[in-house]
Amino acid sequence: MGKLLVTGGAGFIGSNFVHLVMDNTDDTVIVLDKMGYAGNESSLVGLPANRFTLVVGDVCDRELVDRLVAKVDTVVHFAAESHNDNSLDDPEPFIMTNLYGTFALLEAVRAHDKRYHHISTDEVYGDLEIGSSERFCETTPYRPSSPYSSSKAGSDHLVRSWVRSFEIRATLSNCSNNYGPRQHVEKFIPRQITNVIDGIRPKLYGQGLNVRDWIHVDDHNSAVLRILEAGVIGETYLIGADGEKNNRSVIESILFQMGQPTDAYDHVTNRPGHDMRYAIDATKLRTELGWEPVHSNFEIGLASTIEWYRTNESWWRKQKKFVEVRYATREQ
Repeated sequence: MGKLLVTGGAGFIGSNFVHLVMDNTDDTVIVLDKMGYAGNESSLVGLPANRFTLVVGDVCDRELVDRLVAKVDTVVHFAAESHNDNSLDDPEPFIMTNLYGTFALLEAVRAHDKRYHHISTDEVYGDLEIGSSERFCETTPYRPSSPYSSSKAGSDHLVRSWVRSFEIRATLSNCSNNYGPRQHVEKFIPRQITNVIDGIRPKLYGQGLNVRDWIHVDDHNSAVLRILEAGVIGETYLIGADGEKNNRSVIESILFQMGQPTDAYDHVTNRPGHDMRYAIDATKLRTELGWEPVHSNFEIGLASTIEWYRTNESWWRKQKKFVEVRYATREQ
C-alpha cells in the first residue's frame, strides 16, 4: 500500500488499525484526526517516528484533506461521529462529519486518483427480528433507524455513486459491533467494565434482549487489510465473526469475569428507536478473500479487554466523569 492516510486514526478502531499496519507492514501512515472527545493521542504512543505522522485537523477541511491525499497512495476512512445516543441529542455533527467529511475525501481521491477504502457499519441495514435466522449480507436493503446510521448510510451511497460516476478506486466494508482495547468509555462494553472498576452498578437499556454481533477490533482491522490487498474495486464486504449475544448476557459475562454477582446491574428506560438485533453474514469476505477471524472466542476476548482497562486506567480516567454526567440525564 505504500503510504496511507488514515482518517480518525486516533479513535478506537482507527488507532488499532494503525498499530496493526505498523506491526505487520513496512508502510508509512499519516493520521488525520480532529482530536475531538473520542480521539486520544495516547492511543498512538510508541509508534515509529520515521513511519508515522499525526495531523490534527478535520475531514471537513477540504483544503487540508486535498493536500494530505495528494501525498499518499491509499486513504482509509475511519473518521466518524459514531455514538447513537449522541446522535439523538444532536444530529448535526453526524451530518457534517459523516456526510460532508466523506464528500471532501471523495473529491480529493477523485482529483488525485488515489485508492480509497470506506469504513461503515451494519447499522445502515436497520435491525432484524430476534430469534430469526436472517443475517445482513451485501444485498440487504438499507433501513437506518437513527441519525447516526442514516448519516453512515448516506456516506455509503456517496462512495458508490463516486465509483459509478467518476470511476474512483474504492471499496467499502460494513462491520458489526467492535470491542477491544482503546475504545471510548461511552461505548457499551468499556462503560460497563469501568463502572465495575469504579464500584458503580452497570446500566442496561430495557430488558437487555437487544442482540449485537460482536467482533474483536483486531479481527475487523485484519479484514480491512485483506480488502486493501485483494478487494475488488467497487465491491462491498461485510465483516463479522459470528458473535451474536444479547446485551444482558454481555453485562453478566463482564460481572462474572470481574468477580461480581451476575445480577448486580440496573435496568433503565430503553433508548428511542433501539435496534433489536444485528447479525452479519461474512461469507463473501471469507470465500472470496480468504479472511477468517482469530478472536473467535468472545469470553477470551472479553477477558483480555477487561485486563486492558484494568491496567490502563490513565488512558480512560479523564473520559469517565464526563461520560457519566452525560448519561445521568438519559438513564432515569
